[in-house]
Amino acid sequence: MKKYMLAFSVALLLSGVASIVHAQDAVVTNEGDSAAGKDKSAACVSCHGEDGNSVMPTFPKLAQQHPTYIVKQLRAFKDGSRSDPVMSGMAMTINAADMPDIAAYYAAQPISANTEPSLPPADDAEDGATAPTETKTMLELLKIGSNLYRNGDLKLEISACIACHGPSGEGNKPAAFPLLQSQHADYLIKTLNDFKSGARSKNPDNMMVMIAKKMTDEEIKAVSYYISTLK
Repeated sequence: MKKYMLAFSVALLLSGVASIVHAQDAVVTNEGDSAAGKDKSAACVSCHGEDGNSVMPTFPKLAQQHPTYIVKQLRAFKDGSRSDPVMSGMAMTINAADMPDIAAYYAAQPISANTEPSLPPADDAEDGATAPTETKTMLELLKIGSNLYRNGDLKLEISACIACHGPSGEGNKPAAFPLLQSQHADYLIKTLNDFKSGARSKNPDNMMVMIAKKMTDEEIKAVSYYISTLK
C-alpha cells in the first residue's frame, strides 16, 4: 500500500508539471455551433464515422471528445506541428473558423462502449514476422493496466494516468487533456508507441513522450486494453 501511495504521490507531482505545460499550450476557442459542425464534418465520416464513433479500431473515436482538444489537434495538423499521412492533408482543407463547429458537433455525440477486449490471434503479425508469444492472459493484462492507470509504476517512474485523465478516463477540458474512455485499444497502443518512438512528437519534453519512453511493450498494451473498457 505504501508503495502504491508513493507512486500516486509521484504521479500527482508529475501531473502538476504536466498541467502547467499543457495548460500553456491549450487552445482557447469560442463555443462552436454543433448543428453547423455536422455538415462541416462530412469529410471526416469515412474514417471517424458519422457520429464520431469510428468502426475501424485504428482510427480514433471523436465522439464526446473535448472540443478544446479536437481544435488543438486540428490546428497542429494544419500548421505541421503534428504530422500524419492522412490527417495532415485533411486539416489543410479545413478553414480554421470551421474547426470549433466541427469540434462542437463531435463533443455533443455520445461515445459508444467497446466489446470486451481480446488478444489478437497468434498469427496476426505484421510484414510476415513471427508474432511474439503472449505470456499474459487478457484478464492479467487488464489487471496490470488498471494498476498502471491508477497507481503508475514507481520503479520505472511512470506517473498514473488518472492524474491527468481522471478516474473514468473523462479527461480534463480546461487543460485540453483528452477523454480516453471507450477509445479503441488498437488506436491507444499505436498512439503510445508513436509517443515512445517520437513519431507523435519530436519534443523530448512533451509529458506523454517522457511517460511512453519509460513504458514496456506489455504495459502499453495492458493500459490500452484497460482504458478501452472504461465508461
